[in-house]
Formats: sequence, structure tokens, C-alpha cells
Amino acid sequence: MSEKVKVLITFTIETNLIKKIEEVDPRIEVLYEPDLLGRPRYLCDQHGTQIQHSPTQKKRWLELLSQTEVLFGYVLHTDVKELFKTAPCLKWVQSPSAGVGQWVKLKGFSDLNIPITTASGIHATPLAEFSIMAMLWFVKDAPRMIKEKGSRHWGRYAGTTLKGKTVAIISLGKIGQEVAKLANCFGMHVIGTKRNTEGVNSASLGVERLYPWTDLKPMLSQADFVVLCIPQTLETTGLIREEELAAMKSSAVLINIARGAIVDEAALIRALNSGKLLGAALDVQTTEPLPHDSPLWELPQVLLSPHSASNVDSENVELVKLFCENLSLYLKGLPLRNLFNMNLQY
Repeated sequence: MSEKVKVLITFTIETNLIKKIEEVDPRIEVLYEPDLLGRPRYLCDQHGTQIQHSPTQKKRWLELLSQTEVLFGYVLHTDVKELFKTAPCLKWVQSPSAGVGQWVKLKGFSDLNIPITTASGIHATPLAEFSIMAMLWFVKDAPRMIKEKGSRHWGRYAGTTLKGKTVAIISLGKIGQEVAKLANCFGMHVIGTKRNTEGVNSASLGVERLYPWTDLKPMLSQADFVVLCIPQTLETTGLIREEELAAMKSSAVLINIARGAIVDEAALIRALNSGKLLGAALDVQTTEPLPHDSPLWELPQVLLSPHSASNVDSENVELVKLFCENLSLYLKGLPLRNLFNMNLQY
């Protein structure tokens, strides 16, 4: 390892957080030049707006990459296929995202021998809270309240409770287990799937029963709510199709906090329009941004979020905390947390 470990940060970050990274070890040298990065569109935006570098800026960016040993953020302004040429010292990439499988594939990282670590775990709480919010939205009939307010109509009605309802969680990783934890607090029956269930105690995951993810229908048929938090891989793309939706209760709600491609969106729209499904809460869609002509905009029983359920004002703090832990491990030559598995795609 070189005397100085140069860390390139590729997204806008607070000054006090940069200091925390520098404080991990005297050998750390942070490379951070906000003028070369896209402007954040909202708090803790790790992408930022697209930016066109001037020739001078491009030259400077390549100079920074040429020195970089550790990259914290997304690979910006650079063709990954040329990454080894522009960043010959690069030894590790820490991504700000948990679900990086498609990004790794799209950018061509699978062909490169660079360790990638993910932000797995830091978005569990906001995503679990979004799931609970969506469940409450439907059991407390928020769409009715909004409609009634709009028509200035005051009419009493009877709602229901989360207590006693069944939620099926696909699957029980860090996010799924946090959903289970919160659902248990509301007195719900919690069931779920895990990639490998052999020898796993369901109670240790916060669920009453585990089901194989390769045969979802028996589990789906019991659920009042189905929460998707499974990584997108070749195996899980299109996992929820017409037949899986048909196995669900007509009073059930689908909550997708995974990736849009997990669900056959056209089949979902048909199920919602026909009344075969009560509703859906979608933080992710097949095409993002959601096209203006998508029928999902018009469906009152659909709660839409612009892939923002994981974005909270404390995200950068949690990201840096995880990164600093990993940076300390890296400097000691120890295994890194959240190492992306190229074979499993998560």
C-alpha cells in the first residue's frame, strides 16, 4: 500500500463528513473538487445533475482519477472500460447504493477485477418506514379521506387496523428484516422468503414462517400486503407475473421497494384495473422517470414515489459512517463489509 491512500469522492458531501474520512488514518488524502461534480437536486443526492466538463475541467478530472486508489461514489464522466487506463491505481470502489447489480452490469464492472462494496443496510430503516406508511395508507383509507376533502364531504366511516393482518416479505435481507421488525410492532402476522432457508430459524428473522422464493404462490395467497425488497438479478427479473398476482387476494396490496423490473408492470396494471388487486405502493417503476402516459398516474389506488423512499436527510452521515468502517478495514488488510458478489449479483 502506498504511503498516501488517495480517496476520490464523486458526490457532493458536507465538510464535516470529509473531515471524518480524513480522521480515519493519517495516510488518507481526500480528493474532492465539487466544481467537477453535478449539483445536488435534493439533500444527499449522490448523482447530481449532469455536467459537461470544459477541456480544463476534463483534464483535471483525469488527473484526479490517475491518482485515485479508493473511489467513494459512482464512476462519473469516465468509460469504465477505460478505467484501468485512467485510474491505474484504483483498488476499491465504495458505492452509495445497496442495489448495484444492474449498475455493475451496465457499467461493465463485471469484466474488471475491482472489489466493489455496497451501502447495504443503511437504507433499511427509511424503506421499512415507507412500507409501513403504505400499509397504513390503505388500512386507514387515505385515498378516501383525500377524495372526501376535495369534495368538502364530511361522512363517517369504519376503517380497519394493521393488527392481525398478514404481510409477506420478499426477501428477508437487511431491509426485509427491518420491515418485519416494524410490522411485528403493529401486531401483524409476518411471513417471508429467503434465498436459502435450510437450517434457518424463522424467528431469528422476525417471521412466523419461511417459504422458498422459487414457489411464491402458497405464501402470496395468505398475504394482505406483499413487500418486495429482493435484489434484481437474472433470476428475479419478472419474478411477479400475471400468475403470482392472480394468487394474491383481491383485497391485497403490493408494495415494491426493490426494482421496477421485478414486477410485470403491464400485468400489475391489468390486475388493478380489473379489481383483482386492491392497490399498490410503488417506489420503483419499470421505466424511470415514469412516462407521462403511464396508466399508473391515473389509478387512485396506486401510491407513487419517484424512487425516493430510501433518500433521507441523514443518508450521507450513514454512508460516511459505513465507508469509514470499511476504510479502516481496508487499511488493515481485512475483509470489507458488503462486498458485492459478482456471481449472485448482489
